[in-house]
Amino acid sequence: MTEAILLVGGKGTRLRPLTVNTPKPMVPAAGVPFLTHQLARAHAAGVDHIVLATSYLAEVFEPYFGDGSSLGLSIEYVTEDEPLGTGGAIRNVASRLRSGPDDPVLIFNGDILTGLDIKALVDTHNTSGADVSLHLTRVDDPRAFGLVPTDPTGRVTAFLEKPQTPEEIVTDQINAGAYVFRRAVIDEIPEGRPVSVERETFPGLLSAGAHLQGMVDSTYWLDLGTPQAFVRGSADLVLGRAPSPAVPGRCGDRLILPTAEVAPDAKLTGGTVVGHGAVVGEGARITGSTILSDAVVEAGAVITDSLVGAGARIGARTILAGAVVGDGARVGPDNELREGVRVWCGAVLPTGAVRFSSDQ
Repeated sequence: MTEAILLVGGKGTRLRPLTVNTPKPMVPAAGVPFLTHQLARAHAAGVDHIVLATSYLAEVFEPYFGDGSSLGLSIEYVTEDEPLGTGGAIRNVASRLRSGPDDPVLIFNGDILTGLDIKALVDTHNTSGADVSLHLTRVDDPRAFGLVPTDPTGRVTAFLEKPQTPEEIVTDQINAGAYVFRRAVIDEIPEGRPVSVERETFPGLLSAGAHLQGMVDSTYWLDLGTPQAFVRGSADLVLGRAPSPAVPGRCGDRLILPTAEVAPDAKLTGGTVVGHGAVVGEGARITGSTILSDAVVEAGAVITDSLVGAGARIGARTILAGAVVGDGARVGPDNELREGVRVWCGAVLPTGAVRFSSDQ
């Protein structure tokens, strides 16, 4: 297997107000745009040709990744004129594939951070003779997901909608968003209209008697659709919990990128990332957080599980916990912003404007 399709979906609005103009896959995670980790892991698994399928802002991706040669890849770009869904996006790039009808094509999602053993998924596909093989993962609470039960050999038996009652939870296995298709199956997807692989392609193949194989791999899996998940994923990359050959440094408690300035007595732990040109002042304590490029964290600030946008400024002694501060925002000294707070790009909070603790 040497070929893959990388699906880059919607505009990532759940990540706003971190940044208005940067699509989610290009927001830095562990020091590099998130998409870099996806591409590097595919290359490490033996992929050398990737078609990047996107419905928006292709002009952002191509100038950054170019032809892919810096990552050891050949990358092509296909942009949809209108959103086509997962299945429609796959079909839309079929003409760019080089594989023969029976060759495997890896398809993976640009919003998912995973430790999936890609080679094992391809081996499962090849040895089982499947038309499509799916990465499945187990979750503690499957009510928010569609369920994918399998028989004892791993063959998929059904695709079930989100369960509404305890009796409907027949498995804890869910679709984890990575697949291997037999090349000819891609050509069977309807062309030129929206198609969902989850709701149309896979159920249709199953009812037609096709062989769909599931491989359960429960190593590491995280949907990066929310700011909290994005921060968690970046920290896990730095800590080494989520594997990636693209992390620009050694795994550990922190990652300080070149040109960043960190005071000697500042304490950075939990997979914290400090971006290029950022400044962290004396006595600051930052845990499990991402500080993007050119941001400033003043003396004595305490930041936990938060994301500070590019060029933002966090005032002295301010506390952030589970917060998102957008690009260029200013949070004055002695503020306290707790879980769920979003500070819009360019917004200004004066000194002591917000607190969550009591006055006692």
